[in-house]
Amino acid sequence: MAMVEKIDVLGVIGVGLIGGSFALGLKHAGKVQQVLGYGRDEKSIAQARALGLIDKSVSIAEIAQQADVIVIATPVKAFPNVLRELAPHLRAETIVSDVGSTKAEVIRQAREILGDKIGQFVPAHPIAGSHTSGPTAAIPDLFQDRNVIITPLAENSAASVELMTELWQCCGAKVQLLAQSKDHDDIFAAVSHFPHFLAASYMSFMESDPVRQQALKMGGTGFRDFTRIAAGSPEMWRDIFLSNQEAMLEQMTAFEKEFAYIRGLLENKDAEGLYDWLDKAAKTRKEWKLLDSE
Repeated sequence: MAMVEKIDVLGVIGVGLIGGSFALGLKHAGKVQQVLGYGRDEKSIAQARALGLIDKSVSIAEIAQQADVIVIATPVKAFPNVLRELAPHLRAETIVSDVGSTKAEVIRQAREILGDKIGQFVPAHPIAGSHTSGPTAAIPDLFQDRNVIITPLAENSAASVELMTELWQCCGAKVQLLAQSKDHDDIFAAVSHFPHFLAASYMSFMESDPVRQQALKMGGTGFRDFTRIAAGSPEMWRDIFLSNQEAMLEQMTAFEKEFAYIRGLLENKDAEGLYDWLDKAAKTRKEWKLLDSE
């Protein structure tokens, strides 16, 4: 179990589902004295205060000057601007982290903006979420038994990586270290980003035709489960797709080949081939299910 002592001040930039849940998780664990929050939307900030996610709303500069740990939980596109506001005011002992779903681009931007302060940035990615968003969606146990991937930099001190690891563990998460940012982005293009693209593509496909729109009224639980993630934040997912463009395009190219193969089986009425393909898919899913402890 994590043994981290209580930190005096946590700064959260972006007080939605992920940032809010991280703050709330640490509060419930008794591991933070005060939470400072910043958000671009006044309504969201007011909600975060009312819900007890943060104790005080301040500027990014004030967070940099006061916080012991800062977590950037904004959409990926906003990340460089946030860093630029943080950098001039950042204390030498402060640790900065993020919750972004992509890492190579984020780390490149951090190196460019933070310069010799790059060792203070510990990249992280919690594998948790919801189809809802905003401060009202935040819950203290969002990360319970969920994976958090930390991608340490060569410049990070062992102490800073250990602290971020323990803070996530205090929220109930299982922390894994992944050395290469490209490996991270390739992996999550396959198991997160491209599946979201498929679900969103299918909902767009259904909406684009009046007949298919009528069919939506008859969809059942299978359709619901397959398309659930398409309801996620358009802003967040747009930024993820663009930030992880190379890996996404690689996934699309590979999937196009798979789709062409399946189409060929159907066009040729290849019953044995279709069965083998479906059987292989079913076995793969069942094996993964055991790993996921569903």
